[in-house]
Formats: sequence, C-alpha cells, structure tokens
Amino acid sequence: MVKKLLLILPLVLISPFALSSDNKDADCLAENIYHEARGESTLGKIAVGLVTINRVRDARWPSNICSVVYEGQVRESWKTKQDPSLSPESRIFYPVKDKCQFSWYCDGKADTINYSSYDWQSSYQIAQMLLENNKYDGLLEGATHYHATYVSPDWRLKLTLITRIDNHLFYR
Repeated sequence: MVKKLLLILPLVLISPFALSSDNKDADCLAENIYHEARGESTLGKIAVGLVTINRVRDARWPSNICSVVYEGQVRESWKTKQDPSLSPESRIFYPVKDKCQFSWYCDGKADTINYSSYDWQSSYQIAQMLLENNKYDGLLEGATHYHATYVSPDWRLKLTLITRIDNHLFYR
C-alpha cells in the first residue's frame, strides 16, 4: 500500500515559513517532523507527522500536538530550585535526557532550526497539510510508534510492525 501511495503524493511547493504564533499546532508538528525526519523523503515526513497526530487521537497520550511533542520527564533548573519564594510559573524545567516521546527533544543536543532550509520549509508545509485535511489518515494503519532502523528498542517487540519508510520502522 505504501509503495503505491508514493506515486500519488502531492508535490510539496516550498515557500518560506518560520514559527508563527497564530498556529501553534502546525509549529509543534513541523518542529517534530523537522527534527525526526529532516533527511527523509516527503512520505517519510508525512509518516512521522501522522504518528504524532495518531498519538493525539489515542487516549494514552495528551490531547494536543504540542503536549505530545514535548511530553517527557522534566527536572527543575538548579537556579530556580534553590529559591522557594518563586511561583510555579517562574520555575524553569528541562527535559530529562532520553526520557521523552521524541528523542530530539531530550537528547541533550541543541535543537536549532535552519528556517531558510528546504527541510524546514517542507516540514512546515507538510504539517499544515496534515492538519488541514485527513487525506493520509489510513496510510500507517493507526501507527503510534516508530524508530530509526539503526536502533532496536525493546518496546517494538510488544507492537505490530506496519511498514518501513526511509530510515524508520512504524508500529501500532
């Protein structure tokens, strides 16, 4: 099924996009696509975006895209932790290394985006497309997990393999 869809995927027309405060869901989804699949094909980027959306629709995860993308264990900054007079809103938290839903968010590396790059522009446009219509909803048969082909996480043994797209394996 996936191979046939490669022929009907729309061309992604590129125009400059950056993070915009008026569409936070698209911003978060595009950031996740960019960091997880920036070197992948259009289909690979769509697949990563769909897994993110499938998690939003699943009761096991938060009910909005940004919360799914940034979900993970956090630790409080030592600077704010030592000040008991700070309000909860003033405290600073950081993700715990390797304890997040998506590895890029808590791998300890800088999450810099090259906003003028093709990869960012296509990631943003794909995010917008996925949020505007459900044209690709059945593509991954409801997959909620994926991993790169060069790792073998234990959780994969409890799930059903759906397909491989580029350098990722997708499961439900």
